Amino acid sequence: MERIVFLDRGGISVPLRTPCFPHQWQEYTDTRADEVVERLADATIAITDQVAITAEHLAELPNLRLIAVAATGVDHVDVDVCRHQGIAVTNVRNWSVSVPEHVFSLILALRRNLLAYHDVVQGGAWQRSEGYLVQVEPMPRSLSGAKLGIIGVGALGSAVAALGEAFGMEVLYAERKGAVEVRADRTPFEEVLAQSDVLVLLCPLTEESRGMIGEAELKSMPRHAILVNCGRGGLLDEAALAKALEEGVIAGAGLDVLTQEPPRDGSPLLDLKQPNLIVTPHVAWISDRSLATLAEQVIGNVEGFVLGHPRNLVV
Repeated sequence: MERIVFLDRGGISVPLRTPCFPHQWQEYTDTRADEVVERLADATIAITDQVAITAEHLAELPNLRLIAVAATGVDHVDVDVCRHQGIAVTNVRNWSVSVPEHVFSLILALRRNLLAYHDVVQGGAWQRSEGYLVQVEPMPRSLSGAKLGIIGVGALGSAVAALGEAFGMEVLYAERKGAVEVRADRTPFEEVLAQSDVLVLLCPLTEESRGMIGEAELKSMPRHAILVNCGRGGLLDEAALAKALEEGVIAGAGLDVLTQEPPRDGSPLLDLKQPNLIVTPHVAWISDRSLATLAEQVIGNVEGFVLGHPRNLVV
């Protein structure tokens, strides 16, 4: 009989249906790193949303057959060790309709300068105004005719592109940084940075993509440009971005991810208190519809593996 352990069920706030094979089920709201081995000691299947399963953990888990990741990114699981030990890893794909919506929530709030205008009303400036409106700098910018650069052309990147085109934006798909050849539907990485009015990061975190946006890349962007990261926090240098925002190197940034989550040790970005920076606590993926789709995929991945027709395999 399979023994399934969900290490961090607390993040998936929708019902999960019961797998259609004999099993034992144990779930925890969350799990600390030093609790992983103990809780998975007898498990044949582990489900994890964001709890890391490292090489050190895996060395002490001989019964484990499958790690079902309740997310798309798998950078918190040592997939190389899983491959070596014959442990399958699955993830969920094409499930979050809410991430593209969140991307454009950030884009619109920044391009329309909504936080600054909200502060104007909350501070009473509109109520005291002699005219019918109060204008603040910078001037709101339209999306129609603007260039939207996308780094990470998967399902989410394509969905963001479709929304951008609906707003009348010109979409540029970035080629990989440092690529020797540029594919027919891509634009060189450096050109995308230089041309984009809005730059969106949606790629996974790998050794190649870690820190891909730093001081030099930010300086190559137009001064009126905004940067949105709903991919992974490690894709950019947070200190460099904080400095760029303070010095006006770029016009604004919207982030749903940070390098450390939760950011218990702080971040240079969290020290900034200005309306051209919006940080949300890794919630772009959350909505009623998205979570329901994710939950069904997680159980479906587990069932597929056990019943002999695995799907969404990473390794």
